[in-house]
Amino acid sequence: MNRPEREAAARRIMERVPPPVPPDLYPEVVRRGSRELRRRTAARRLLWLVLCAAAVAFAVWAVTARPWVEPPSRTTPPLTGW
Repeated sequence: MNRPEREAAARRIMERVPPPVPPDLYPEVVRRGSRELRRRTAARRLLWLVLCAAAVAFAVWAVTARPWVEPPSRTTPPLTGW
């Protein structure tokens, strides 16, 4: 199939009358779309809640465990009696 034939075939496909759309399709699409939007919003809120809870848990752990403080050395005994 050469280029003019392909263009003619594409024009025929685009000029066809589209199939009729059922009249009750629009309300169904709106209902499903709003439901999906509510689910996405709930999922986003849940993820933010989990992220904030993890940040608070990390902050509490860091304050109680103090991982930035170097542990005491155990290789040499402390010097006493000088």
